[in-house]
Amino acid sequence: MRFLILKGDIMATIEDFQKLDIRVGKIVGVEDFPEARKPSYILTIDLGEVGIKKSSAQLVSLYSKENLKGKLVMCVVNFPPRQIGPFMSEVLTLGVPDKDANCVLIQPEREVKIGGKLY
Repeated sequence: MRFLILKGDIMATIEDFQKLDIRVGKIVGVEDFPEARKPSYILTIDLGEVGIKKSSAQLVSLYSKENLKGKLVMCVVNFPPRQIGPFMSEVLTLGVPDKDANCVLIQPEREVKIGGKLY
């Protein structure tokens, strides 16, 4: 089975998709990230058996810190850590752009197990 990636003519296989470890996490902490080039937060995310991880996310325009705390989010947990200014991001929090190019979080539609794997 093959999947078409809409940006360009690159084809990915189901095996490529299965290499990604995408898990449900719960945001348990949110801090300002004033050193970031674009307005961002540092999120602390509980990923169940994967542990508590940190992520930088450009969510300031659509989400307040209070609104984010307790939200379920989807995260790629098996990318290598990425240095963002003085901060080391441990997971990639997933989102899609809205009509104004602001990041909208990808979330499960109902309560699910923290750390649950997307398949």
